[in-house]
Parts: sequence; structure tokens; C-alpha cells
Amino acid sequence: MIIINTQEQFDLEVLKADRPVLVDFYADWCGPCKALAPLIEELDQEAKDYLVAKVNVDDFTELAQQYRVASIPTILIFRGGACVERNVGLTSKEELLKLVHGEASV
Repeated sequence: MIIINTQEQFDLEVLKADRPVLVDFYADWCGPCKALAPLIEELDQEAKDYLVAKVNVDDFTELAQQYRVASIPTILIFRGGACVERNVGLTSKEELLKLVHGEASV
């Protein structure tokens, strides 16, 4: 799992990635974020054709503001340097997989 700490790291690991990247915007104090964390960990362990990254909104507020993250947890999917999918709040592993594989019906 990629823990994003700088804009440069985000640019390199997410925007320039050669495969889709699921980015979890979270905070340590957030109950729903804690509930989602095991699913994010599972997705990371099973990932073959995508990457998983985490951004702590308290530590990196600029990035959260840049991508208009107003509520957490927020999951953003990046492909080819662009944010292509968004999910706010708790969701299932199946829905997250649909998002990362571009199969969401949103």
C-alpha cells in the first residue's frame, strides 16, 4: 500500500501510474474510515492490475481540497493521471472492485 505524504509522491505514484490507482482519503479519528480500512487492506493484498494508496486528510489537506474531498471516507479512482470515479462513505468490497475496474453503474 502506498502512503501518500507529498505532492511529488502523489504525482509519481498516482498520476503517473501505469495502471488504475484506488486512493482512500481518510482520517484516523473517522469511524467509517476505520470500518472501511480492512476492505482497503484486502484490496491492496489482492491487487494485481491496480494499486492502492491512502491519503490522511489531516496530514495532507491541500490534496484533499484539490480533489474536493468534503466527506470521508472518499475513494477516488485514477486512470491515466485523471480522477475517473468517486465514492463517498462506506461501501462494499464488490463496489470498490467495480469502481477500480471501470464497471460502476454510477
